Amino acid sequence: MSCRSLVVAAFVSALVGGAIFVTSPVALAEPSWTMPNLIGMDLQGAQDAIQSLTRGEVWYSGSTDLTGQRRKQISDGNWVVCTSTPPPGAKLNASTEINFGVVRIDTESCP
Repeated sequence: MSCRSLVVAAFVSALVGGAIFVTSPVALAEPSWTMPNLIGMDLQGAQDAIQSLTRGEVWYSGSTDLTGQRRKQISDGNWVVCTSTPPPGAKLNASTEINFGVVRIDTESCP
């Protein structure tokens, strides 16, 4: 093989190798956020804050009646957030389950 053939072969090899590198899929990190302190907010405001923080990537959050009465939170504005899972300051991502512990606003106190 001549010197010129070796140079051409090396160039083609580098070109092909570069193309493989350029077209290889890139692993993207899942976005994450820091859980804000939503204690004391009404439940609807807390849910809205999570959706705003995550730009809609987290659209559902659960809630639990902390009195033990197992009441459903139908009108979210009538409930105040006492606890959050994950807690304020913790990292969360789109697959993190968020739950707010709540009591009725103005008629009950956080335990």
